[in-house]
Amino acid sequence: MNARSRTNQLLYQAELLVILPAGDDEHAPARQMALEESALALFELALESLLREVTEHARLPEHRWSVLLAPEGPALAELQRLRDLAAQPESWLNWLEEQLERLHSDEGAARRATHNPAMIAVGNQIGLRQQLLENLQAAKREIGALRETSLEW
Repeated sequence: MNARSRTNQLLYQAELLVILPAGDDEHAPARQMALEESALALFELALESLLREVTEHARLPEHRWSVLLAPEGPALAELQRLRDLAAQPESWLNWLEEQLERLHSDEGAARRATHNPAMIAVGNQIGLRQQLLENLQAAKREIGALRETSLEW
């Protein structure tokens, strides 16, 4: 399997996890959190596979996203494009980096839904599941454009 196929496979698998139903038994909240964090971990693997894919011509010794996308990372056009994307607060990559920091922290990325009748509901709160789905789709659109640019080199 080549890097492009692996990237596609990981994105597909992450999407499959996101859309799986958590069920309605007493384990549903924990199952939903497990599905969300698993999908997020696959999204991270897809990002690293993408980085390997678009930088294969440079033969880099390192492919961790935190190294390659750091400001002091390698000076490659594809990486700079991704760094610029990550700097945009509304981008899928900015969102993903924030979620991955949470995923690797002691608290994790997934949250249990709170059902406190005394708490005031805040409108327009989108759950991690929906955010994952939207950002996976945005990533797939951007990856297509990035691949075209990479092929030109």
